[in-house]
Amino acid sequence: MCPQKITLGELRSSGVRGLLIYCADYRCSRSTVISADRWPDHVRLSDLEPKFTCKACGHRGADVRPLFAVDKPASGYPAHG
Repeated sequence: MCPQKITLGELRSSGVRGLLIYCADYRCSRSTVISADRWPDHVRLSDLEPKFTCKACGHRGADVRPLFAVDKPASGYPAHG
């Protein structure tokens, strides 16, 4: 069983509103950036992980992490989906 991660409400209270989503298949490891605004505060990052399916390889499941300001890709660098 995976450990429970922080809630979206806890992230928002620290100023974080974005999420980094990584394909859970280590051979693919594609990533994308999304807004967390669509989910309520009580939802945990670990609740979201099984809900994602990689558009590149079709693997179900993801590693969901907070998008801190220092993590943002440089301008012009596209995120993979």
